[in-house]
Amino acid sequence: MQEIILVKYGEMALKGLNKAGFEDVLLKNIRRRLKRIGQFRYTKAQSTIYIVPEEEGISLDETLEQLQKIFGIAALCKALVCEKSFDSICERAPEYLEDALRGAKTFKVNAKRADKSFPMKSPEICAELGGLLLSKFPHLKVDVQNPEVTVTVEIRDTNAYVHAAKLPGAGGLPVGTSGKALLLLSGGIDSPVAGYMMAKRGVYISAIHFASPPYTSERARIKVETLAQKMAPYCGAVAFFCVPFTEIQEAIRSHCPEEFFTVIMRRLMMEIAQRIAAKENCLALVTGESVGQVASQTLQAIAATDAVSEIPVLRPLIGMDKTEIIAIARKIDTFDTSIQPYEDCCTVFTPKHPKVRPRLEDIARAQAAFDFSAMIDAAVEGTEIKLIRAE
Repeated sequence: MQEIILVKYGEMALKGLNKAGFEDVLLKNIRRRLKRIGQFRYTKAQSTIYIVPEEEGISLDETLEQLQKIFGIAALCKALVCEKSFDSICERAPEYLEDALRGAKTFKVNAKRADKSFPMKSPEICAELGGLLLSKFPHLKVDVQNPEVTVTVEIRDTNAYVHAAKLPGAGGLPVGTSGKALLLLSGGIDSPVAGYMMAKRGVYISAIHFASPPYTSERARIKVETLAQKMAPYCGAVAFFCVPFTEIQEAIRSHCPEEFFTVIMRRLMMEIAQRIAAKENCLALVTGESVGQVASQTLQAIAATDAVSEIPVLRPLIGMDKTEIIAIARKIDTFDTSIQPYEDCCTVFTPKHPKVRPRLEDIARAQAAFDFSAMIDAAVEGTEIKLIRAE
C-alpha cells in the first residue's frame, strides 16, 4: 500500500507569470527541511507538490510535522495512491480509511476530478464510494454539513489519491521570495513574533541583538540565541549579529537628558542596524513595536526613531494587542523562553519618567550634544556573527 504526502499551495496558486519562481523556492525550502529525515522524490502539478518517500522506515508523521512549519503551504495530508480506476479505489480505500472511520460517527465523501476524462463524475464517485463505506462501516452516518471525517478522492493525471485527514499548513509565501530584512531581536515576547510574521510574507530574516555587558549577562545573550533557534524552523537558518552596546549606552546616560534615553538609544540602534543591513543586502529593518504598548512606542516616539532610518522599518505587530502577540508566541514556542528573567539592554537603562510624546527637534538636539559616530563605527566593527539553525 503506497502512501505519499500531498502539499497544497495557498495564495501562491494565484500568482501569474512568476508563479514558477515561487514554486521553485518552496520546493527548495521543502527539500532542505526534509533532508535529515530521508530521501524523497518530488513532483509538482496543478498547485500540488507530491512527496514520495524513497527509503524504508521514513516516518510520514514526522515529515508532516516538519512541513507544517514551512511558509507557502496551505494544507497537506497523507494520501493513498491508487490506480486511476474506480474499482481500484473501492478495493483499497476501506482498509486505508479504517483507522479514521472506525472511531467516527459521521462522514462524507468529497471528489475532485482534475482529469475530466475519468468516466465517472464527481457526484457519482461520492455516492458510490459513500455507499461502499457505509456497508463496510455500518455504525457511520452521512453528514454533508458537519462531518467528523471528510474522505477525499482526487482523480489526477496519472493516479487517484484517497485521504481523510487534511492538516493546515503555515500559509503565507515561501521564505526567500520577498527579499531579506534585519530583525531587531530583543529578549522579549514581541520581536520573535515580528520575525515570524515577516517570514510568513516570504521575507528571509536575519537578526541583530544589542548586548551591554556587564549590565546584561551571558545568560541574556544565550536566551536571545535560543529565541533565534526557535524561529529557525519557520524562518530558515538565522544570521545572528550581536552588537557590543555598553559604551554607547553609558555615553547616552552621561550626555543626554534622562527623559530621552530610550528614544535616543533606539535611534542609535537603527543607525547601527542600517549599517549591518547594507552589508547583508537587507532591504528593511523589522521591529516588534506595537502602538502605545510602552513609552517608546507612541506615534511621536516612533516618528523620532524612524527619522534616522534610510530604509523601511517594518512593524508587523503595530496594531496588535498583547494577548494576540502572546498567542502567536505560544504557537511558535518562543513565549516560555521570552519570559525568562534575564534583562536586555532596552530595560537596564530605562528612565524613571520617559518623555511619552517627544518632539523630533528636541530628540535631535539632545542627541547632537554628543558625537556618537566613533562609537557607532566601533560597535559595527566589533559585532559578532553566528549562523543559528533549527535543532
